[in-house]
Order: sequence, then structure tokens, then C-alpha cells
Amino acid sequence: MLSQFSGKTAVLTGAASGFGLEVARIAAARGMNLVLVDVQQDALAQAEAELVATGVQVMARRVDVSNATAMDTLAADVVDRFGAPHFVFNNAGVGSAGLVWEHAVADWEWVLGVNVWGVVHGVRCFTPHMLAAAKADPAWQGHIVNTASMAGLLTAPNMGVYNVSKHAVVALSETLYQDLSLVTVQVGASVLCPYFVPTGISQSHRNRPAELAAAERPTQSQLIGQAMSDKAVNSGKVSAAEVAQMVFDAIEANRFYIYSHPQALGNVSQRMEALVAARNPPDPFAERPDVGAKLRAALQA
Repeated sequence: MLSQFSGKTAVLTGAASGFGLEVARIAAARGMNLVLVDVQQDALAQAEAELVATGVQVMARRVDVSNATAMDTLAADVVDRFGAPHFVFNNAGVGSAGLVWEHAVADWEWVLGVNVWGVVHGVRCFTPHMLAAAKADPAWQGHIVNTASMAGLLTAPNMGVYNVSKHAVVALSETLYQDLSLVTVQVGASVLCPYFVPTGISQSHRNRPAELAAAERPTQSQLIGQAMSDKAVNSGKVSAAEVAQMVFDAIEANRFYIYSHPQALGNVSQRMEALVAARNPPDPFAERPDVGAKLRAALQA
């Protein structure tokens, strides 16, 4: 939907690392004003300095995206300075692993707060401004991209909290796409579903609230899940920069689904076929039975 970028404004959450930072770099190269949002102050300051040096206008804010009031304030400040943003990248996210019944309530609240409520607030706070700008100017164009995951299309074991959060983002994004199509052709939407890409997602505990870290010790399943996540993410062959380019390609083509690893869609097809046929969920380790055997052995030890 959005085809011209110079002089336009991009709001990016989770902007200090990973996909957020790489998308911000491309946006800067295309001459966009940048609103960088992150919860990690040192990384945010470093990203701000790098992008200010490119010559574009930058607003950097430390914001907890799960906080409704903070996001309301952010949106008001963005509109005051730049007007309605043309590109909103609801990208902030945290990872989580472990057997689904072993997570404390506070852990559920943290993961869903960032991964789901962060996207909800990004949509809730910025979409009305974008629609108002589109109504006032028939030439105005905008686009919203929400970061989900292949975990939003699959149900891999030992990562239930994360799966739940990312399935919610896919559902929210698909509904956003449908809702926008009812009221405008000037604002588009996409969902990013990356697979294993080397980013900071496997080290999300660096931003875990101190009270959570102090209140509980990780279970065996959580430790195993963390180790598996570290290995899978760090061995990814597709870079965050490549995924960032995919995001811009999708925006320009008005393409909704953005996949970093289309080859993983075979597993999605199997899940969907089982769902339609009312069969039990397929074996997630059918292609790698050795991995499944090791995980079962470790959890049953």
C-alpha cells in the first residue's frame, strides 16, 4: 500500500535490536522520519545515535509497549511532532519456553503483555490517526506490520506461552486486514511470521522484569527450551537484515503474509489439513524424530 517513503514517518517498537533495528536502518536509508521505541535504554540510545548520524529526524522513547497509558502518550507525542505515522511496525516481542502448565501467572502476563497487548496498543493508538489522515487526503497512504512468528501458525511443544501469544497476533493481524478493507483502501496491513533468525529474541530474559527473575527459578523444561531456542535461533541462515528487506518488499506489494522461511509452510499445511479433517495434531518431530526422542528423554529423566 505504501510506495513512497521519503519524508514519511515510521514508528517502530522493539527498535533497538533485531528486526526493529534493521527495518529502521532501511527506513532511514529511504529518508523516513523515525520513532524508535524500546524498553532497553542502553541499546535504544545506541540505535538513536546511529540513526541520527544518517541525517533523518529521530524520536527515541523508552516505552513498555504493554502499558496502555504509556502507548497513548507515545501516540500523542508522535502525532504532535510528525503527524499521523505512515508506517507502524508493531515488532516488540519476548520469547518463552517450557511446558505450558509450568509457567507462573506473572510469566504469562509478561509474555502476553509484550507480545499481544503491545500489538493491540500499537493498533489501537495509531490506526485512528492513520485513518483520519487518509480521510483528509485521498493521496495519503499508510501500512501497519505486526510481528508474529511461525509459532503463530504452528503449535510446537514446550513453548506454549509463546505459541499462544503469536497465534493471537496472527488472528489480530488478519482481522485488522479485514477491518481496514471495510473502511479504506489507503491503509494496508501485513503480518511478519519469521522462523529461526539470529536476533535477540532468545535472550529476552535480559529485559525480564526484575521481580519475575527474582520470584521463580526456571524449571527443567524451561531450561531445556531455552537451550534449544538458543541453538535454533543462533544457527539461523536468514539474517535480520534480509527479513527487514522482506518487510519493505511486502509493504510495496501490499502483501499480507511475510515469511522468512517459506519452506516451513509444509508443516503449516499438515496442521491445517489435520484441522480440517478433524485428525489429531500431527507429530511435530516427524521429520526429525531424533530431536523428539531427545526432548522426551530429557523431560522424563
